[in-house]
Amino acid sequence: MNLAVFASGRGSNFQAILRAIDDGRLSARVTLVLSNRSDAGALEIARARGIPAVHCSRKSFGSDSEFVTGMLAHLTDHRCDAIALAGYMKHVPAEVVAAYRNRITNIHPALLPAFGGAGMYGHHVHEAVYASGAKFSGATVHLVDEEYDRGPILLQEAVALDAEDTPDSIAAKVLTVEHRIYPIALQALAEGRIDIQGQRAWIRL
Repeated sequence: MNLAVFASGRGSNFQAILRAIDDGRLSARVTLVLSNRSDAGALEIARARGIPAVHCSRKSFGSDSEFVTGMLAHLTDHRCDAIALAGYMKHVPAEVVAAYRNRITNIHPALLPAFGGAGMYGHHVHEAVYASGAKFSGATVHLVDEEYDRGPILLQEAVALDAEDTPDSIAAKVLTVEHRIYPIALQALAEGRIDIQGQRAWIRL
């Protein structure tokens, strides 16, 4: 599976994907890393590994349609079969979702459908979990559709929280889970072991 990774930040989930590939746990190769930020750490990681790294931001294009055309051209040029969102902080254009229907995954730092939707990304999620007094958080891998964090859930893992936890400690606990489960879900995608029925999806063992 030729995989595109979309990332906006330092790239820790991208690194987890690369480790899984290196260890033989993920039958894929990353053929493109794309970021909306020119200074994203994920781009530097990609360049150090000789992986094509592209800055693709809406601000660089004259119109929405030109932006979509540019993004799809990058994906086509690098023969991408699937897209893994790994801390990508922008909405994926509907035309890209349509072109890669059921082949775009996202890792979300909470147990969806809780703490999802517009504005629920990065540390905002952990702050909301902390403020709620929740006893559990976790991570969710889901397929991406046209709405934030709404696509069918593929895999989740919970972590217990206690009275001493802070947003920072919650983030650290959840990140460990993210790094563990994302390659598992991507391997299922690579092996064709994902079944989809409407808004439900599951991984076959």
